Amino acid sequence: MSDLKKRQFQHVFPFVACIQATVNPGNLADGAGENDTVTVTGAKVGDIVLVGLGVDVAGITVTAYVSAANTVTIRVQNESGGAVDLASSTCNIVVLRPRTN
Repeated sequence: MSDLKKRQFQHVFPFVACIQATVNPGNLADGAGENDTVTVTGAKVGDIVLVGLGVDVAGITVTAYVSAANTVTIRVQNESGGAVDLASSTCNIVVLRPRTN
């Protein structure tokens, strides 16, 4: 990918961080959830976080947010109706900071 394509949204998001981390939630009963934290240098509370797990998450809600400076919290919540034990997975995380005027 050309450098130009990588920077095409730089005027909207002057800060962009992309990392991968391993996430391995335990066996979750229905209604149970688990948090995991990942270091993302430069992330600030209020930034936008996109997250994607490398396994099928049917019935599972996965959310992520910046919980403190340089720290992203990933929440895996089981709402499937039964117990779920997701396999360990590589997680893709993108942190975006919109430009403010």
